[in-house]
Amino acid sequence: MESLCDLLADIRACTACAEYLPLGPRPVVVADFAAKILLIGQAPGTRVHQTGIPWNDPSGDRLRQWLGMDREQFYADPRLAIMPMGFCYPGKAKSGDLAPRKECAPLWHERLLAHMPKVELVLLIGQYAQAYYLRDNFSTLTERVAQHPPNHRFFPLPHPSPRNQLWLKRNPWFDGEVVPRLRARVHRILENK
Repeated sequence: MESLCDLLADIRACTACAEYLPLGPRPVVVADFAAKILLIGQAPGTRVHQTGIPWNDPSGDRLRQWLGMDREQFYADPRLAIMPMGFCYPGKAKSGDLAPRKECAPLWHERLLAHMPKVELVLLIGQYAQAYYLRDNFSTLTERVAQHPPNHRFFPLPHPSPRNQLWLKRNPWFDGEVVPRLRARVHRILENK
């Protein structure tokens, strides 16, 4: 089997969908054999594309608040891995960014997961990650977030984008019930070294 180091080098050199990327390829991924928590979001935005640092934007600020983590822990802890559905910025749509490119997940996810056998919790952030990993009967993101089993390996979340402010306002149970449960689960996993 290929080493994780070689696999990450291959991912970072990937140009599989370069012709469709308005800013060109710049795959953003964080993986480590020690990973216990895996974040699967959509795709990098323009700020993340520019810096190469995942969740380095207002969405990341909110996500870290939900997790109860500061920037230092979020970026320094090898037990936290980040593997988006699309590894590169996909471009702008009429409202927000385009959907993640469909090439990435089938090409890279399974291979990366093979190198992270200790993952206990997978945060599925937004509809694209949930649609790919939760082949269930729930018809909406709201139903997935509200009805997921508490100790399931997959933990669906809305996207923490400022664009989702209305969703958060309409669903106060998320901040009141889901965020505390999420924080407790994350901290329990990270406390067990």
